[in-house]
Amino acid sequence: MSLFHFKEFVIDQENCPMKINTDAVLLGALAAVEEVKTIIDIGTGTGVIALMLAQRNHHAIIDGIDIDLTAFEKASLNFNHSLFHERLKSHHFGFVAFFEHHPQNKYDLMVSNPPYFLNALKSPKDNKNISKHTNEQFFLDLLRVANHHLSDKGSLQVIVPVEISLMLQELAPDFSLYPNECYKIRSYADKATIRHIISFSKNKNADLVFNDFCIYAKQGIHSPEYISALKNFFTIF
Repeated sequence: MSLFHFKEFVIDQENCPMKINTDAVLLGALAAVEEVKTIIDIGTGTGVIALMLAQRNHHAIIDGIDIDLTAFEKASLNFNHSLFHERLKSHHFGFVAFFEHHPQNKYDLMVSNPPYFLNALKSPKDNKNISKHTNEQFFLDLLRVANHHLSDKGSLQVIVPVEISLMLQELAPDFSLYPNECYKIRSYADKATIRHIISFSKNKNADLVFNDFCIYAKQGIHSPEYISALKNFFTIF
């Protein structure tokens, strides 16, 4: 059985199309969850982001949704076996269909570690395609549902490659959403940015604040900011 042990929960990721990865744990560790009461994790996979947010916010009610049946079943298992099970629920839906079935739902926080290989060569395994590949319509739909289903002071926070972050920043105002915070993720201080954790809200007047974040201090040595972000989760710290 493929088990990943965190300090306060365990993830079973056997046969799950999207395994635990750096993007997911960074979003789980860095997403702003203060004073948040309701959260939805879009494309929850194993449920790791939802579980990290549940550990960081002891009051939030969290929905995790995934279109892949195996991911839904694994997230359900991992939620039910956790200390936070009463506040977590997994749903077998794509996010557009989920909101069609729950048109009144509002969330203080929407998070997603979405598929991001736009128009790329696809794997012959269907579930790998679902978890890793998408097109521009996915992000348009994501902005549209965020516009309708975020609370007034809510935020959409995603981790994506830089080019997709720039695309989202350009498109978001068409949906009355505006970027307000961005973590620029680098592997090393002297390397190019590889990911953005970008946050959008309905606050048109918010200034976009940038934060630099390095994963490694040098080869094989995690940076102080990475250790600080993950020390409450990873058993190696």
